[in-house]
Amino acid sequence: MRVLLVHCHPRADSFNARLRDAAGAALEAAGHTVERLDLYEENFDPRLSARERGAYYDEAAERSDIAGHIAALRRAEALVFVYPTWWFGPPAMLKGWFDRVWLPGVAFALGGAKVLQPRLTQIRRIAVVTTYGSPRWLLWLVGWPDWRLFRFGIRPLCARRCRLDWIALTGMDKATDEARARFVERVRRKLTAF
Repeated sequence: MRVLLVHCHPRADSFNARLRDAAGAALEAAGHTVERLDLYEENFDPRLSARERGAYYDEAAERSDIAGHIAALRRAEALVFVYPTWWFGPPAMLKGWFDRVWLPGVAFALGGAKVLQPRLTQIRRIAVVTTYGSPRWLLWLVGWPDWRLFRFGIRPLCARRCRLDWIALTGMDKATDEARARFVERVRRKLTAF
């Protein structure tokens, strides 16, 4: 399977970078072709400009600055996102990537019997690898917003029975080295079986 691995964390020496590396290695060991996007490393601009917003619904609009991202998304048969959850959601840069790249004509079409008609129907599987400083009970209390974004916003734009795997470490702020090592191993195990 062709997997697009999207990583979003500002520090190359972070635990999140370790998770990215473990995810990529596990996917490759399982025989998948992995294409990597590291949004911070490439200094992706998450801001939707006035020009882009004005041309948002124009599927023929020139988008040369994000053409590589659109092409990578269209090539993917699966997506793996590796990011830390901050303020109950993905980092602003990842949110901006969705705003700028998941466009009408790319990720969906508007109108017809369904409000959003999926355009990424070649994507059959999505995995999210994320960490939360919060304990699990607090995430349930606030409604697990980032999971809801992927479950009800992103996944419906993909294949009809697209599977969503959620691999999360809660309580990251107090996690021991042993707990982190166990989580890295869990990521490896889950993505080796991806």
